[in-house]
This record gives sequence, structure tokens and C-alpha cells, in this order.
Amino acid sequence: MRLAIEIDAESGFCYGVIRAVEKAEFRLKESATLYSLGSIVHNNSELERLNKIGLQVVDLEQMKQLSDTTVLIRAHGEPPATYALAQERNISLIDCTCPVVLKLQARIKEAYSQHNSQIVIFGKIGHAEVNGLVGQVNGDAVVVDSIASLNKIDYTRPIQIFSQTTKDPKEYEEVCDAIRERIKLQGGNLENFKIHNTICRQVAQRHTNLMAFAKKHSVIVFISGKESSNGKVLYDLCKSVNPRSYHIQTIDQINPQWFTEGDSVGICGATSTPKWQLEGVAKHLQGL
Repeated sequence: MRLAIEIDAESGFCYGVIRAVEKAEFRLKESATLYSLGSIVHNNSELERLNKIGLQVVDLEQMKQLSDTTVLIRAHGEPPATYALAQERNISLIDCTCPVVLKLQARIKEAYSQHNSQIVIFGKIGHAEVNGLVGQVNGDAVVVDSIASLNKIDYTRPIQIFSQTTKDPKEYEEVCDAIRERIKLQGGNLENFKIHNTICRQVAQRHTNLMAFAKKHSVIVFISGKESSNGKVLYDLCKSVNPRSYHIQTIDQINPQWFTEGDSVGICGATSTPKWQLEGVAKHLQGL
């Protein structure tokens, strides 16, 4: 079967993930073991590769049992309590929090300091980045993940809304529009509603580019880990413009029946999908 295959040039690790992986690899050249608080990236194939060279993933409870060692903080960021724990346990930190996330954390703290401001975060409930953001204000924030969850907001108070950096810009806009309408219905003051544009520019631009990429191919093979929030958003985007879009985690999930002679196949992935995995899928398809 002959297929025309193209890898999306914009897919693959974002800057924050590249930086975290490179720092982990550099450290592991000097040390046999390095601990990572949570998965450094939501991609099992990449985690297995890093585990083979000594990266061990621990959760917060396991970190409480460590002392006199080194722990990597991944790009998602952490709440202040994690840094306090590290100091208490004499743990050195390799802080790989993405600069975009760091800036967002600072903006939320600043907004919270303003009198009576209600902090609303649009993001995936329980996501590592969101937990880190909520921690900046000691848990005093409302997390919403859809229009259906907007009843959690107190519309009698001033509202400042922020978004998780990897969310869909269009969905964020729809949520903000829905909040604006509810304020009007309840006779509130729209001047007390402030929207902060906190979606990563690299991620936002990827949405536009990926839609164009998905449209120009007859078949899309999208690779990402099942835990990747960004992966779900981007795959849904591909599927919305190209019904012949398929989501896989590993090469062995590829079904040859998805393709027909002469198909143009686009290969793409999330911000947590390594380039080597995209290239591996291309090589596999070339062998069909």
C-alpha cells in the first residue's frame, strides 16, 4: 500500500517539557537515580525511556518519606506547600516549572491580593498545573471545567478568571461569554469581571496550525498519552475537522484498515508527545 506521509512540524514537546526532560537527562549523567514529583510528561513511552536511565516517579506522599536527596519539579508547577516540604526534608529541587506557568502563578497571587476578588480557574479539576495554581491562594479559588460547572461561582462578588495554560482558547472564550451572560441576568456589574488571557501562546497557535494540518490530509494519526489533557483537546480538534482521525498511544494500536491506497496521512501529537515517537509511527506506516 502506498501512502503519502507527513509529520506535523509543530507537534512534539513544548518548550517547558523539552527543558524538563533535558534537565533530567543532564542530571542522570551524573547520578544513577533522580526522583520526579509526578510524571514529567503524560506519555508512557517517554516515561519508560526515562525510567530506564534512572528517573523514578514519586507522588507527594512518597516525597514525604524522602530526605537528603534531589527531586525534580516538572513543568506543570507546584503549590508553595511542596517547596516548604522540600526544605523541611532537606530535599534539593531541580525546578523545571514552565516560565509561562510561573508567570500565571504570580498573576493569580497578585489578583488574589486585591480586595474581595473571587479567583476562578478554568481548567481540568485535579490536574497538576491547576493544583499548583489553586495552591498559590491557599485553596481559595473556584475551579470550573465547563459551562455546566459555572453555578459554583458567586456572582455577587468581583470575578477574575484565569485559564490553565494548555486549554482550548475557543472553549475558554465560550466559558467567559457564559459568565458574562449570567452576570447580566443577575444584575451584576460587568466592570467587576476581569478576563486574563493566560493560555500559552505556543499552545494557542498550535490549535490554528493543527486544524489546517488535519484538513489537508485524508487520514490523521494522533499520538498522545491517555493522561494528557492537552492531547485530548488537540485530538478532538483534529476529529472536528477530519472524521478520519485516530487517537493512539503506541504503534501497536494502528489498524491497517484505517488506510486505503494513495491516502495522504498526517501524523501529529500533543505537547507531551516526543518527536521520536512521531518518527516511529511514520516509519511503521511506510512499512505497510
